[in-house]
Amino acid sequence: MAVTAPLFLVDGLPEGDRATLAGPEGHHAATVQRLRVGERLLLSDGRGGTATATITAVGRSTLELMVTGRRFEALPQPRLVVAQGIAKGDRAELAVQGMTEVGVDEVIPWAASRAVVRWQGERGERAWQRWVVTAREAAKQARRSRLPVVAGPATTEVVVRRLERAAAGFVLQAGAPTRLSTVPVPREGEIVLVVGPEGGVAPAEVAAFEATGAVPVRLGDPVLRASTAGVAALAVLSARLERW
Repeated sequence: MAVTAPLFLVDGLPEGDRATLAGPEGHHAATVQRLRVGERLLLSDGRGGTATATITAVGRSTLELMVTGRRFEALPQPRLVVAQGIAKGDRAELAVQGMTEVGVDEVIPWAASRAVVRWQGERGERAWQRWVVTAREAAKQARRSRLPVVAGPATTEVVVRRLERAAAGFVLQAGAPTRLSTVPVPREGEIVLVVGPEGGVAPAEVAAFEATGAVPVRLGDPVLRASTAGVAALAVLSARLERW
């Protein structure tokens, strides 16, 4: 089985046929991954642009490259947005990692009423930064040409406003009568999916979301963790939208 070339993020794609990969990404490529002359890699600007390159020389923390191709990936339609209830421990980062790998376009950290963890002050800023870094690294692993947006922490009111503007909204809810695999999905605009924290979505929050037209849905009979529910739901939507 062919091995996919590793991807490295750069501020901007090279314009000519020659390029240098330096800085932290160059160090990682040369020192950590130990890439060698003749091997191929991908450069991405994280905004849809990708360049294919072959290594021509290796320094201590830099690579000299010959650019062999370029491509651009248009903005996906519809955009897949997940309002993820903030979970405790490492489950939040696991959720962001998995959702990035399966193709989420934006993640909104949602301060649900039943969330055990509260992002406040410097602690909240550090937690948000971990989500950003996790999304970045997962996008590289998945060879994504676009980094997902990690929005700032959102209250229920903010999530309601996003649902009001969305082409479709869904709330993952154990025991909901409608399956996500059967509900109509739009082909344009924005699909906003709400995933609760460990304690689930409170009845008042469900009511507020339903008032926007959002539909409570379930995946199946098993009750999934906060760290896996969004990943599974995105997989269902990706298949239905023929992204997969």
